[in-house]
This record gives sequence, C-alpha cells and structure tokens, in this order.
Amino acid sequence: MRRKRIATLGGLAAAVMAVGLPMLPALALQLAQARRATAKYATNLGTAKANGYRIITMMMPNMGFHFMNPKIVGFNVRKPQILVYEHTAKHAWQLGALEWVFPAMPKTPPLPNATFGSFPAACHFSDGTFIPDQNAKTCPAKAPKTGAKFTFWHPDLITMHVWIWYPNPAGLFSSTNPLVAPFNRG
Repeated sequence: MRRKRIATLGGLAAAVMAVGLPMLPALALQLAQARRATAKYATNLGTAKANGYRIITMMMPNMGFHFMNPKIVGFNVRKPQILVYEHTAKHAWQLGALEWVFPAMPKTPPLPNATFGSFPAACHFSDGTFIPDQNAKTCPAKAPKTGAKFTFWHPDLITMHVWIWYPNPAGLFSSTNPLVAPFNRG
C-alpha cells in the first residue's frame, strides 16, 4: 500500500510540474487524495449517477458535461460537488475535471495556487439544459426549448476546476481545456 501511495504521489508531482506549477507537497498530496477518491468515477458515469451525481449542464465547450451531487456541500478534497465528463464515444464517458463551487470567493484558496471562475445564477432542468436567471421565482416549470422538468436554481457562484483526470496545457485550475475540443459536440 505504501509503495502504491508513493507511486501515485510521484505521478501527480510530475503532472503538477508538467502544467507549470512549482512543486508543492501539500498540493500533490491533496491531488492524490482527490484522484484516489474519484477513481471509481473515472470511466464509469453509471457509478457517479448511482452515488447521487445528476446532470446539470450539457456539453460546455472545452469543458464537458457537468454532473452535480446536491448532497455535497462545502469543500472536501475527497468529495467534489461536480464531476466534469467528456463524452468520448457512443457509450463511453471519461472524467476530465473535478469542480467545487462556492457562494463567494474563498478568503484562502482551498488548494495552493488555485484560481477561480464563475457561473451566473441559473435555472437548471433535468436534461442538463439551463437558462441564466437572477431570480429563482421566475424559473419556468419546464425548459423553454426542450420541455425538461425544472430541477433547481442557484445564485451566482464561484467555481474551482481541477483537471485531475485529463491533461490541460492551459493549467491545472483553468476553467477550460483546449485538449477536450474534439469532444465539444458531445
């Protein structure tokens, strides 16, 4: 077990160095913990769904399909709120990134050198479609274009992507990844 852990940390250290971040032992350890905790989802969207992750966006260009577990709150490196998948073939899905969301910008980044993005307030529907809307009370019961059932609304959010399952030359914490462009059609 110890040999396996050292190998995992070494591989993550190399990955961190490859994306241009200085080697940070704390970050390497946290990434190893996140990767180990989410390994069961790496190529198994069915397991993610069985564990409470539900689609919240269709394919977002240079990101992927976002699946959220609404029961996960706060930051826990082993329990990301969102799993970002690439639809790589007819029935194949590959986990690309993990994502955590915050109601406001964290005073201290939960991961060393983390950078953040944002997502506007929106109404989400059961098929992964969403529409920006600053008011939960004005969300329609069904998606205007698809007719899918309304599932939830959220206010403006701060997001933190971590490309732990797919290499990203734009950076470990970049919101988008140019290497997933071939999957943009979903």
